Amino acid sequence: MLLYKIKSGVVVAHEERYYAIDGSWEKIINRNDLHAYLLNTMTGAKSLSGFGETPLAPIDQQEIWAAGVTYRRSKEARMEESKESGGANFYDKVYDAERPELFFKALPHRVAGPGEAVYIRRDSTWNVPEPELTLFINSQGNVQGYTIGNDMSSRSIEGENPLYLPQAKIYDRSAALGPALLVTETPIAPETMIRMEIRRNDKAVFSDGAPISRMKRSHAELAEYLFRESTFPHGCFLMTGTCVVPGNDFTLQPGDTVEIQIEGIGTLTNTVQYAKA
Repeated sequence: MLLYKIKSGVVVAHEERYYAIDGSWEKIINRNDLHAYLLNTMTGAKSLSGFGETPLAPIDQQEIWAAGVTYRRSKEARMEESKESGGANFYDKVYDAERPELFFKALPHRVAGPGEAVYIRRDSTWNVPEPELTLFINSQGNVQGYTIGNDMSSRSIEGENPLYLPQAKIYDRSAALGPALLVTETPIAPETMIRMEIRRNDKAVFSDGAPISRMKRSHAELAEYLFRESTFPHGCFLMTGTCVVPGNDFTLQPGDTVEIQIEGIGTLTNTVQYAKA
């Protein structure tokens, strides 16, 4: 089932029907057995013909974190961008290390929702979107749902020096989430595909896809490391890394449109702008 956050409340879509769910977004999602809770709640919920609104980013007070170098393709891209700085060896090592790379990505006010603009930095010459399956993990550390994430990345900044990672990754509208939270009774299927298309002047300038089965690490492993020594009273979102990376000769431009599709969740569409001065 799909859970949508909209201006007028919360809507769940299940078996081609829609239901209005009472309660705040945070109180609804931050629980164990979310799938069973929604099935039970739908029994007495108001049935809708649809909701006729553009969904909001499915986030309330949660932080967004991200995992890096979880796919071989990502490792290769990071090594390529940082070879001149001498940092390529870091990415090679972390791909095979026991401990994953985890980093803070965004607070809710910096997150773009469906149809909104994501930003690229003026001080970066190489900017790309990174399509990622994103986990919603409740406050007890249990994965309860999945959404689509766009981890915007300033590759020229990170490539100059790995210590510049926060500047390459954390700025206004450097993350997008949506359009819905997929809530399943069992973990998402490994063969689930992630696809991304970038359009410029109504023409596709990049298109590719890959299954999440190519991920080296498990979702449970990433969640366990994230919750070591850290508490998330509202739950949190964790971007799980990218397996679709544009070539080294590609950089985003203002006016581009990024469409990321994950089977079962939908399509997250955002336009590209420069970060506001």
